[in-house]
Amino acid sequence: MNDNHERHHVVVQQPSLPATQLFLLYHAAGDNPVAMGQIGRWFAGAFPRALVVSLGGPQQAPDGGYQWFTPLSAEDNDPQPRVDAVMSTFIAGVRHWQQLSGLRADATALVGFAQGATMVLEAVKAQPELAGRVVAFSGGYATLPLRADNRTTIHLIHGDDDRVMPLTHAVEADERLTALGGDVTLDIVDDLPHAIDDRAMQFALHRLQTTVPRRYFDEALGGGKPGEDDVITLM
Repeated sequence: MNDNHERHHVVVQQPSLPATQLFLLYHAAGDNPVAMGQIGRWFAGAFPRALVVSLGGPQQAPDGGYQWFTPLSAEDNDPQPRVDAVMSTFIAGVRHWQQLSGLRADATALVGFAQGATMVLEAVKAQPELAGRVVAFSGGYATLPLRADNRTTIHLIHGDDDRVMPLTHAVEADERLTALGGDVTLDIVDDLPHAIDDRAMQFALHRLQTTVPRRYFDEALGGGKPGEDDVITLM
C-alpha cells in the first residue's frame, strides 16, 4: 500500500460483510479527518454496508490542521492552478480506496466540505466517472465546468447565510451543470452559515436514498440496467 494514502485517514465504518458502497470524506482547510469523521457517522448509520473513510489533506495549514491546497492571496486569487497541482495525487487517493475495497466508481460517493467540496467537484470534472455520487457541502468549483457527464450525480448543499463561500457559488454551479445536461441537485439551508448542521445532513441522506441518477434513464433507453453496487439505496 502507498503510505501517502494510508497514513492520514480515519476509518469511520468497516462493515463485517463485504462492503457494497464506498464513502470518502474530505474536510475543510484547517480541519482534520477526525473531525470530518463525525459527519461520516451519519452516512455509516444510513448505509450499514458502506466502507466510510475520512481522509486528511496532504499539507499543513498555516493556522493548524490540514489543507488540500494552499490558500489564495491578494496577489493570486485564482484557485485553479493550485487545485490542478494536487489533483493527480487526489485522484490517485480515490483510486487507492476503490482498489482496496474492491468497489467500482459507480459505488463510490465523494463527500466534501468547503475546500474539500471544491476538491471533490474538481476531481469529477478532471476525471469523469471517478465516482457515482458527489456531495458538496458549502463549496464550489475552482472554475465552472465546460462539460458535464451525467454518469456522476452531484448534490450541492449550501447555507444561504454562508459568508465564507457565498451561496452564489452553488447556484452558479447548479445552473451551469443543468445547462450542460449534467445530473445535479441543489438544496439551500435557511439561515445556515459556513457549516454542516442536521438539516444539511438530512438533505444529503435524502438525496442519496431517493434520487434516481439520470444515467439510469439513459441506460434504460439503451437497453441496459443499473449496476447492483451503485451507492443509491432506494428506501
